[in-house]
Parts: sequence; C-alpha cells; structure tokens
Amino acid sequence: MAHVDVMSQAEDVADQFLRVTKHYLPHMARLCLVSTFLEDGFRMWFQWGEQSEYIESTWNCGHFLANIFVLLNLLGQLGGCMLILSRNFVQYACFTLFGIIGLQTLAYSILWDPKFLMRNLALGGGLLLLLAECRGEARSVFAGVPSLGHQSSPKHLLQLGGRVLLVLMFMTLLHFDLSLFSILQNLVGTALIVLVAVGFKTKLAALTLVVWLLCINFTFNAFWSIPSYKPMHDFLKYDFFQTTSVIGGLLLVVALGPGGVSMDEKKKEW
Repeated sequence: MAHVDVMSQAEDVADQFLRVTKHYLPHMARLCLVSTFLEDGFRMWFQWGEQSEYIESTWNCGHFLANIFVLLNLLGQLGGCMLILSRNFVQYACFTLFGIIGLQTLAYSILWDPKFLMRNLALGGGLLLLLAECRGEARSVFAGVPSLGHQSSPKHLLQLGGRVLLVLMFMTLLHFDLSLFSILQNLVGTALIVLVAVGFKTKLAALTLVVWLLCINFTFNAFWSIPSYKPMHDFLKYDFFQTTSVIGGLLLVVALGPGGVSMDEKKKEW
C-alpha cells in the first residue's frame, strides 16, 4: 500500500511539472535534442583542416572529397538544426540529420564500435520522436496506405520506435562490476528503461531518467574542467552533447506521452 502511495505521489509531482512547463518544455526538448549536431557542426568549422586530414588519411579519398565530406557535415548539421529550432521544414531537417548520422557512422567506423553505435541509434530515436511531434495524421508520408487502426498510425509507430531507440543510450551506462552502488544503479536504470520502452508509467520514468542523466552528464562529462589541448577534453565534450541530445528526446517523451502503442494507452482501454 505504501508503495502505491509513493508511486501516486511521484506521478502527481510529474503531472505538476508538466502543468508548469507545458508551454516551453517542447522548445527546451528540441534545443537539447539538436545540441550535439550544433556542437559538431561548429567543430567542423573550427577544426576543418583536422577533420579533412583525418578523412583523407583514413579513406585515401583525396583532398577534394575529404573537404566535401566536412562541408556536407557542416551545412547539413547547422542548417538542419536551424530549421528544427525555427519549426520550418522539420521533416526534411530530420531526414538530413538522419543522413548525417549514417554518413558519420560509416566515415568514422562507428559501425564496429557497439558503444558509439548505440549512442548514434539513440540520437536517431530522438529524431523519430521529433518527427512524431511535427507530423499530424493527415500529413503522414503513409497517407496512401490503408490504416490498421488508431494504435498503428505512423505517428504512434514513430513514438514507439523513438522510445525503444532512446533506451539504447542507457545500455552504454551500465557498469558490470560487483560493487553495491553499481548493482543498484544497474537495477534501477534497467527498470526505468524497460518502463520507457514498453510505455508504462512513461512520463514519470522518462522524467526520472532525465534527472539521472543530468546528474551523470555534469558529474562525469565535465569537459570544461579539462584543458582544451588534452584529447580527453574532446572525448568528454562529445559525450556531454550526445547525452544532452538524448535528454532532449526524453523530454519529448515527457511532453508528448508514450503514444498509442504503449501499456499506458492499453490501460485506458482496460
């Protein structure tokens, strides 16, 4: 009984947070979501020579193609972010950023690194949620396909795919050691990501994960405390903004709800 009371109180806190922030939470979510693309776009500008040299030496593609790669990344990311933040041509901007994720996955050999691959897939999940936010039923790209019902609408399927991909970020945060703190962290974290994935107590679970990720991000990815000339500075900066983007995706889950393909929606029918 006490457990039910605690859950009820926690859900009341989450609902109160939503009521207070409902007007600006989606804007905050979008800004967080595109933050890693903004940072990477500016990095392409300020480190043009280094990035071009790396691509040229890794792929032996020549100076011209290496510079084209850097230019595509710069324009695609900064342009896509500006369109998303201004709410113009959001679908095209999302598809552009999907292309950037795919391009970088191949160019930087992320495909063979499970940790970075899962983080890139989590970014893709955030973009799916952004597509779900901006795409109404009538504007769906699947408008010509016969509907399979309310729960199978493209918007709800996008929300499901986004939720499932977002939780991959947390798989990279699990610690496989036998310390009591790590075991508790893994148990709680796993429970929360399962709740988000299946869409049960979704808003509360997503909001809890946001708080957890914020604590981890500012504690372990504090790149500003490392001198900029050290390689660790860039690694932590990369992790910081990728984590911030996943936080943006989770905030979209909080703002939009889990969608029709979820246990929360099923509960309404029961």
